[in-house]
Amino acid sequence: MAGGKMSARQKMINLMYLVFIAMLAMNMSKEVLSAFGFMNEKLTENNISTTVKNNDAYTNLATKASEQAAKFGPLKIQADKIKKASSDFYTYLEDLKIKMTADIEDKTDYESMDKTAFLDEYFFKGDKYTKEGQDFIDRINGYRNNLITILGNDSKFANVINKRFSTDPVVPKKKDGSKKPRPWLDYRYKGFPLVASLTNLTQMQADIKNTESDIVTDLLGGQLESEVSMTNYNGIVKLEKNAFYPGDEVVGTVVLGREDPSLKPSRVVLDGKPYDNFKEGAVNLNLRAGNVGDKQIKGTIYFMENGEEVPVPFSTSYSVISKPNSAVVSADKMNVVYRGVQNPLTISIPGVPANLVKASAPGLRQVKGSSYTISPKGGNEVTINVSGKLQDGTPIKTPKTFRIKDIPAAMASARGQYGIVPMPKTSLGRTPIGAGLPDFVFDLKLKVNSFKVKVPGQVTVLVNGTVFNARAKKALSKAKRGDVVTIFDVNASIVGNSSYKLKKVLPVSIQITN
Repeated sequence: MAGGKMSARQKMINLMYLVFIAMLAMNMSKEVLSAFGFMNEKLTENNISTTVKNNDAYTNLATKASEQAAKFGPLKIQADKIKKASSDFYTYLEDLKIKMTADIEDKTDYESMDKTAFLDEYFFKGDKYTKEGQDFIDRINGYRNNLITILGNDSKFANVINKRFSTDPVVPKKKDGSKKPRPWLDYRYKGFPLVASLTNLTQMQADIKNTESDIVTDLLGGQLESEVSMTNYNGIVKLEKNAFYPGDEVVGTVVLGREDPSLKPSRVVLDGKPYDNFKEGAVNLNLRAGNVGDKQIKGTIYFMENGEEVPVPFSTSYSVISKPNSAVVSADKMNVVYRGVQNPLTISIPGVPANLVKASAPGLRQVKGSSYTISPKGGNEVTINVSGKLQDGTPIKTPKTFRIKDIPAAMASARGQYGIVPMPKTSLGRTPIGAGLPDFVFDLKLKVNSFKVKVPGQVTVLVNGTVFNARAKKALSKAKRGDVVTIFDVNASIVGNSSYKLKKVLPVSIQITN
């Protein structure tokens, strides 16, 4: 158009064409600016509604945490950290938006927000960033890293968060095929109209709110989903009764029941009375069975849900009944009884009161109820005869035979030690000599009446009592270091039963140390 000579008319036409093109460009620019403004308004409205929804989710989680602290408490702590980090970053962006539009009187006059100067000067200084520009990038990186730290690197939200709040360099799509990356801040904010950058920041705020919503909804929903997962259920067998006679038909059902050790009720009522024995998600029963017959257990567990108590009733039945064909006799110490001691026994017949059970044997004595003791005399065996009647009048009589053993040989001791005991000879002279049964099932106390002392190279000395006499001490004074003094022929008896003659007591040897 500028080449060659043109007439005045042609020049006028060309000028009008340029003005027309400029006007089209101006109109297009105003429409784009308005479009960005309207988009910013919609995003702002969405952020407000999402904030309300998120606050409801936080409140719901807080309520459940107060009702079931073990189950929802850790989730609430995690959610509170997410809320704090998101609120701080959201507020920072809001303050930045306020600074951007501080000089604009009409905040809805988007067509006037076509300048790029504010962020170009606020974020950039030549090819480098200003302090504010670097802080902006650090804020985004800090928020992203903080969320992933709270949730864990293996969280299903990690990839989403990294993508939403990435500040990695960007490779522009160019027709010439060049793929030179540009710094993220340059690519997203340098040279853009104010309203475009304003909308960009509002979109980032929307990303914050949506991320909060995704995480908190998943925390709450994931826990609730976990509660109803079939892996938390066990099969529970419910029989019509808990006691059967031989030949009876076993009738019942199998139902699913959920076990949750972290579940805690607000209160428990058992058989019409408050009951507080609730541990690890279960009512732990500790009741007396009572007399023979059918029994029932009924109650209600109350849980807090959405601020209200929800009752969960329960009931079961059992039978206190038995029809055995033999008595139950058990030796409390071993399957033998020992001569010379009172051997404790438990004698009973299931389903028969203790006062209707009769038991007899030589040396047998009833202590109380089903508790007995037996002190056998001669022979190698003793038979206990037990008899009684069941509830239906059926008589039962059962004999039970036990072996009789003597008390094993005792062992002499010094300072409570057996075998070879190292000791200074000065200490040995004033150390009482004892005797015991270290491998015996009964804790019997033995009394030493006398013993003999043999010092190498000296005459054997008899000592009455438990401590060396003058003659024994004189012989001991001639013992040398390394000599072994032997205590033997120990005469001992059972405290409280001196009539029983113990087997020969094994000696103890004292090795003189100095």
